[in-house]
Amino acid sequence: MSDYRFGNYLYELRKQSGFGQKEVAAFCGVSNKAVSKWENGKTKPRVQLIRKLAELYQISPEILLMKCEERKRKSITKIVLTGGPCAGKSTAMSWIQNAFTERGYKVLFVPETATELITGGVAPWTCGSNLDYQCCQMRLQIEKEKIFLAASETMVDEKILIVCDRGMMDNRAYMTEIDFGIVLDRIQKNVVEIRDSYDAVFHLVSAANGAPEIYLKNKESNPARTETVEQAVKLDNKLISAWTGHPHLRVIDNSTGFENKMKRLISEIAGFLGEPEPYEIERKFLIEYPDIAALEKRADCQKVEIIQTYLRATEDEEIRVRQRGANGSYIYFKTIKKNMTDTTRVEIEERLSQAEYLRLLMDADTSMHQIRKTRYCLTYKSQYFEIDIYPFWKDRAIVEIELLSEQEQIQIPKFIKIIKEVTDDNSYKNVSLANL
Repeated sequence: MSDYRFGNYLYELRKQSGFGQKEVAAFCGVSNKAVSKWENGKTKPRVQLIRKLAELYQISPEILLMKCEERKRKSITKIVLTGGPCAGKSTAMSWIQNAFTERGYKVLFVPETATELITGGVAPWTCGSNLDYQCCQMRLQIEKEKIFLAASETMVDEKILIVCDRGMMDNRAYMTEIDFGIVLDRIQKNVVEIRDSYDAVFHLVSAANGAPEIYLKNKESNPARTETVEQAVKLDNKLISAWTGHPHLRVIDNSTGFENKMKRLISEIAGFLGEPEPYEIERKFLIEYPDIAALEKRADCQKVEIIQTYLRATEDEEIRVRQRGANGSYIYFKTIKKNMTDTTRVEIEERLSQAEYLRLLMDADTSMHQIRKTRYCLTYKSQYFEIDIYPFWKDRAIVEIELLSEQEQIQIPKFIKIIKEVTDDNSYKNVSLANL
């Protein structure tokens, strides 16, 4: 099994000591490629070579051996489970608990904040205004998530899944954009900070959208359910729009029976977590240059600015770092990719701090251009599209969609004019565009 954590530790030791890979290879009597594989986590050096490395880096060989044999670093993943009225969210919590406990995860649930507050007497109709209430709810949500993260750090479990029963962006669907902006100012946050603080978002579509008879039946037996079918569909769409722009948003619709809807949710979460392998299945199309003004007017579309830099890597891997965000607020990622088939590849991604990102830029592959692009994230018929606009193209663009299986059908929006599919065309991959 690859150990990217130990590989990164070796990389840090080499950089701190001021050696190049060639110097390390010569000292250890191995090839440059062997050193590269150690630092990429693909292989580990043998015991005698670990002792040579310890001598070179002037550290205790026992410490280096211990690092080499350390168990995998604690993995803490925070996701959001959201959805419209009567979407099956409560049942989904039980499915998630059972499915991922069996897979070796410690599953923690952050309770829905609105329910806690309203049950305790704090509600939009008891506070001075809905704006005042939303500020209270957002502040409590932030503190609860901090506590769950802090508690998870103390646990002995290696794999921890924190499931938030709704996240902070859900609040956006219950207020005007002006009020939402005021709330962000009061809590001193911005959209990118709160939206992208979650590793992934899974939205269960309301039964009102696709299975109205189920929604009406549920409404009859649940006095708390007051929305009409039309109101429920509208709220569902607003919730999806609130999260659009997140790098890992998945929408689970009502195209199958309820049990299969739950199974699809579990499959989506498992696929994101990399159980058993972190596969990314995508389709890519070359399209005519879209109507940017029309895209920016859509409630289900969000604009994101991306800067992508490729790092030096071995022949069979692609390593990149990415800055992603908007309006001066950014998050940072490192991604390692390895192709498995024409449409399937292993993808390992980790969140970086700004300092880590800036440090890794020093290892940029200077033979390749930095990729800058504007991405429009679009939710359409329960599928999530990413439209990439490049500064060097004025007549065309790229649209991508990630799928759970290679057989999944795609519903391309009518306003997107496809020129051709380029999934298998290497000349349209970002790594190729970086060589233009």
